[in-house]
Amino acid sequence: MTKFLRTPFEKFLAYLVLGLVGFVMVFPFFYMFTSSIKPHAEIVQIPPALFPQKEWLWGNYAEVLKIVPIGTQLINSVIVTTCVTLGWVTTSILAGYAFARIPFPGANALFSLYIGTLMVPFAVLLVPMYLLMSWLGWVDKLVALIVPWLFTAYGTFLLRQAFMGLPRELEEAALIDGSTRWGALFRIYVPLVYPAIATLATISFLYSWNSFTWPLVVISNKDLKVVTQGLMDLQALYGGTRLDLVMAGSVMAVLPTLGIYLAAQRYFIEGVASSGMGGR
Repeated sequence: MTKFLRTPFEKFLAYLVLGLVGFVMVFPFFYMFTSSIKPHAEIVQIPPALFPQKEWLWGNYAEVLKIVPIGTQLINSVIVTTCVTLGWVTTSILAGYAFARIPFPGANALFSLYIGTLMVPFAVLLVPMYLLMSWLGWVDKLVALIVPWLFTAYGTFLLRQAFMGLPRELEEAALIDGSTRWGALFRIYVPLVYPAIATLATISFLYSWNSFTWPLVVISNKDLKVVTQGLMDLQALYGGTRLDLVMAGSVMAVLPTLGIYLAAQRYFIEGVASSGMGGR
């Protein structure tokens, strides 16, 4: 960006605007954290205070753990999110490579049909999916939160574009040297598309961790609920009387996603940009 900013004033103005935008984006999270250690009365007072005025109530987090089994729900969310992310990455690598490098009859038509599923609203699929889970006996089981989401048309499209951006000669040279397609895929192509894979894994983690509608429909056992359902239960119990507890629970739910995003954010632009270069 700096090569387009010639004068010190232009640089100052650009960084000022970026700083203001960054502040606007970060402030809600900061205020949520400070509110989680305030008494309820200080949260609803007018005008609101940014920091606790009397004491810092770190015990709000311990109280949340006593009221709602957030710890168990966090573990359930970790299990579901890990399995879904691994499924997204694995199936997208295999399908993306097949559509990009293995010619077979009807490949383009099948790929177009597969991508077309992205246009189907989730509300249309909700009832048929629930009936299928009921027929399989998976209602109130974590497997119902995992298996239906192991495949993704978006991930297939993303990695197909990434693979198509790589020279075909790399694979041809590997096959001439005696390698199999599996060897060419995992030893040559996969290491070259790490940014796209990291982008997909991060998107999958955030999507699965924040999923709410499907768990709400298919899971009612309190021992199998995920963290988004726990926040809903906390809101239902204390939304009007103990906003400090609701904020504390929200902080506990947001921290894992925030950490994952901060750790992998540098792959987003690189992965998306590089995956779009070879579309043809």
